[in-house]
Amino acid sequence: MKLVTFLNKSQESRIGWLLGNQVVDMRLASDRLPTDMLSFIDNHEAYVQLIRELGEVTPHYALSEVKLLAPLPNPRSFRDYIGFEMHMLNASRSFGHTIGPAWYEMPIFYFTNHQAIYGPDDDIRRPAKETKLDIELEFACIIGKKGSDIKAEESGPYIFGYTIFNDWTARAIQKREMEVPLGPHKGKDFANAIGPCIVTADEMEPYRCTISEADFPDPLRFPCGPKDRFDLTMQTRINGVTVCEGNYKTAFYNFGQMIERASENGVSLMPGDILGSGTVGWGSLIENNFSVHRPLEPGDVVELEIEGIGVLRNRVV
Repeated sequence: MKLVTFLNKSQESRIGWLLGNQVVDMRLASDRLPTDMLSFIDNHEAYVQLIRELGEVTPHYALSEVKLLAPLPNPRSFRDYIGFEMHMLNASRSFGHTIGPAWYEMPIFYFTNHQAIYGPDDDIRRPAKETKLDIELEFACIIGKKGSDIKAEESGPYIFGYTIFNDWTARAIQKREMEVPLGPHKGKDFANAIGPCIVTADEMEPYRCTISEADFPDPLRFPCGPKDRFDLTMQTRINGVTVCEGNYKTAFYNFGQMIERASENGVSLMPGDILGSGTVGWGSLIENNFSVHRPLEPGDVVELEIEGIGVLRNRVV
């Protein structure tokens, strides 16, 4: 299923699923279904079974009749990883840094602001005095059940679904603050956009592949860990012009490895937690020092597209 959160004609927030260009309202389909996504995720196995028992459901709205919101507007936490070596190589060069050896030993993450969630077609306000506003094209997974000390090879049942993630970044702020070795913080906390939907994990399985060394051309290193990924094209457009084309299968670390790292030492992952994949190679403007496109300004429209999910569109104001 492609699950959505939306405002109906009465401007009430509801959840549902897409059938082509139409929307099924869960609560109208059955009064035993919830009206918010976090509640659905918390008990999704029972709710999915109930939906199956409903059989064929007639959609309640055309997609054009509703406003899509962030599909999960209130995640319980939000970890973002740096999972692509090409992004690390490019961004480190732009900032004048080198990649620390530890990056090749474990997937690294930071906690981003889970209260600053935006959805499709939401306006993104440029931080005051920021001169190098940037985007980051990422894939994200949503955790579906509680667990700790989860091994990578056993992580599949813990993933509820996937979405597109735009990790909006204030590069001028970030460059200054990262002189202190605490990782990104204020340059990252103003906007995290996700959407336009959550695709349930079962629907992404047809895209699963086994990577080979041919997927990691020089200078990329072939991962020494698990070799399963998704073969998904990823693209960024700004004002209708393509500025990045990549593929998720070039990730150095997969979500299983990320889940194992996050849940180590008895740390509980919870339903509704989000994990970002990190930026696909060339998926941010800083990687070429804004030579492909200038820093983003009010009026710019950014579209991130990932195969099998859709398009996440936002406008800078």
